[in-house]
Amino acid sequence: MTAQQRRAEIEALLRQADGPVSAGALAGRFSVSRQIVVGDIALLRASGAPITATPRGYVMGTPGPGLRRTVACVHSAADTGRELTLIVDNGGEVVDVVVEHPIYGELRGPLCLRTREDVEEFLRRVEAGSAKLLSALTDGIHLHTIACPDQGAMDRVLAALKSAGFLLEG
Repeated sequence: MTAQQRRAEIEALLRQADGPVSAGALAGRFSVSRQIVVGDIALLRASGAPITATPRGYVMGTPGPGLRRTVACVHSAADTGRELTLIVDNGGEVVDVVVEHPIYGELRGPLCLRTREDVEEFLRRVEAGSAKLLSALTDGIHLHTIACPDQGAMDRVLAALKSAGFLLEG
């Protein structure tokens, strides 16, 4: 298989996947190193493929149907799990996190958290690593893009975040 064929198959796999696919899984599938896959993904992205790297792997595609809204939140690092769980338990997806950095401007981290399991895995990775949450750069102030299938789910998510005191208002 040529490198070009492998990249075409990686793109096809990502288009068909129900969720994120890790570089390690792709490396195993094609019997190449993880670094080869990372390079393949970089070349696919450079050619215009809409691939996003998330903490759990690569995802492909454009936003699905439903509503998307950006919300401003503030809380301590200790409340991160509670915030993310409130969103997914009320029918939302945490698409990303965004902070405003004084030097670099907008810093965005794709998350694609849809379930409690996704949230738990994200929190395990945070705890296991030495990196800090992006919100640590801004005293807990951050934005999330929230995706919901309908207005009812969006209303539930917003009400839960407000009730918990996580929405930055006024």
